[in-house]
Amino acid sequence: MFTGIVEGVGKLVDIKNNQANLDLWIESDFTNELKIDQSVAHNGVCLTVVEIKNNIYRVTAIEETLLKTNFNTLKKGDLINLERCLMFNGRIDGHIVQGHVDQIGHISSIEDQDGSYLVTVDYDENSSGNVTVEKGSICLNGISLTVVNSKVGQFSVAIIPYTWEFTNLNQYKVGDQLNLEFDILGKYIKRLTQK
Repeated sequence: MFTGIVEGVGKLVDIKNNQANLDLWIESDFTNELKIDQSVAHNGVCLTVVEIKNNIYRVTAIEETLLKTNFNTLKKGDLINLERCLMFNGRIDGHIVQGHVDQIGHISSIEDQDGSYLVTVDYDENSSGNVTVEKGSICLNGISLTVVNSKVGQFSVAIIPYTWEFTNLNQYKVGDQLNLEFDILGKYIKRLTQK
């Protein structure tokens, strides 16, 4: 479980196909604090650390993950938002994030608002009944954000300068794919009201 508060940005130093899976080698500032079998969110995707060597660690994305995320677009040198799993001895600054991506969204616009950014994302509203609400939570590439505009199949989020600078959102442009995890509480409520 995660909070969607990005802890750091790692660099993808190598990427290799492994049968139907994808092995990713990531360099990060906190690799020396990781352990084998630990969960780390990568652009919002919960993956297990399987190897550690110096300041680089390896994770494997299986075919199911590749089908639901933007990991097929990753390339060597890309920056990846990282968050280690939640510890229950402090505040939860974001919202409850599972690290289980629901679907991919596409950036339809990025507006520079003189110090902040308004990012609008389109998504398939028929996919698993995902929904957003204004002032509700959404997770983009592992970043906990607040929805400022919610429509059917589209939402917008306002990005503060700190988040823009210290995550990989500043690397994306219109048309790019983002990993989306919709709010777990909203998903449960929608399921209950449909019955």
